[in-house]
Amino acid sequence: MTQQTAFDLDGPQIAKYGLQPIFTELGLQPQKLRIDRLLDEAHETADPVHLMRVFGIADTTAMRYVQAAHPHRFAKDPTRA
Repeated sequence: MTQQTAFDLDGPQIAKYGLQPIFTELGLQPQKLRIDRLLDEAHETADPVHLMRVFGIADTTAMRYVQAAHPHRFAKDPTRA
């Protein structure tokens, strides 16, 4: 959740750690949930610009997610082990 998605003048206020007990009860970690959402979106769209706009991530990060979701589309770098 970003400041933009959590901010609504007409809605109720959201405590900074208001959702933490729910995540804890379910055994989830918010960061892992975000990573899963990013990978799923990268798998569906394969569009780094879309990932940058939706998730507010940098271009290099978006490309890493696209490469992780679609490794067959990228040539292997012979200089990397």
